[in-house]
Amino acid sequence: MEKQPLVSIIMAVKDTAPYLHECLDSILNQTYQNWELLAVNDHSSDATPSILAEYAAKDPRVRFLNSDQPKLIPTLQVGYAQAKGELINRMDSDDRMPLYKLQVLVDEWMKYGKGYVIAGGTEHFVDEGEVGDGFLKYERWLNEVARTNAHYQEIYRECVIPSHCWLMHKEDFDAVDAFNPVIYPEDYDLCFRMYRFGLKIIGIDVILHHWRDRSNRISRTWDEYKDNRYFDMKLRFFYELDRDKTRPLVLWGAGRNGKDMAKLIQTYGDTFHWVCDNERKIGKDIYGVIMEDFSVIEQLENPQLMIVVSSPDGKIEIQKLLNTWGKVAVKDYWFFA
Repeated sequence: MEKQPLVSIIMAVKDTAPYLHECLDSILNQTYQNWELLAVNDHSSDATPSILAEYAAKDPRVRFLNSDQPKLIPTLQVGYAQAKGELINRMDSDDRMPLYKLQVLVDEWMKYGKGYVIAGGTEHFVDEGEVGDGFLKYERWLNEVARTNAHYQEIYRECVIPSHCWLMHKEDFDAVDAFNPVIYPEDYDLCFRMYRFGLKIIGIDVILHHWRDRSNRISRTWDEYKDNRYFDMKLRFFYELDRDKTRPLVLWGAGRNGKDMAKLIQTYGDTFHWVCDNERKIGKDIYGVIMEDFSVIEQLENPQLMIVVSSPDGKIEIQKLLNTWGKVAVKDYWFFA
């Protein structure tokens, strides 16, 4: 079994009875068979508990638990407390695993060992209609991040690893505090904790998860996800991990994102240059900061850039421009939106 380590799959389950058979069957049918599923019921009001009990009765690898507290993170904590595996993975109860998922993850992890996280791509699906455009854009971006192994370069833009698309050693998961922080979005917070601890992420160009898009998924309905820019979280980690106050800070973007970020930066007592390319805004005093033309960046000594423009075309043009400025190294700018 040295070459087939036990994988503990942690899955919180709440009112997903219509999808649960499909989800559980995709796990039972994995080509990699040395796994255990910690399926934790979070106070479901539908047939979820009876379905979990049915599967647990027919396959001892399925362990049916009940959460003693509502909400996602406490439920995940219940499952993880019972995990026996050397390797850890997470699953969502309304989704599907490709049959090769665990085999690919384990095979790749075995090449590297402790200190490494394996992450791959995802693909959305719906039972009826079409996947939302926003989710498709996010999917394409996630898959490109995995393909190019750009997780930490892109970490301030959006959550770089979906909650279901990673595998790591239990000791590494414990080292980054596992499911303990009650912070949402929990998957994004986990990515930052990997970054802080220095775990190395190996991205692979393989679709590892089929992600169901539905109108009542929690990313659409929970208050914690309503403002999905997560500027508070991003800035908290930026000031902990990347901000060097001996260097000038530049905030690029004068729209809503830029204004909201400027107010947050000021709560850290930091000074910054605020730039844009909108002639109507250059020279204006906003929140006590005079808006400057972006060309001022070339005059600054070793600046750090926070880019918060929302237009995809604008981001592309800024990227092209920065690539022509030899003075501004890639590691010195981050997209925050």
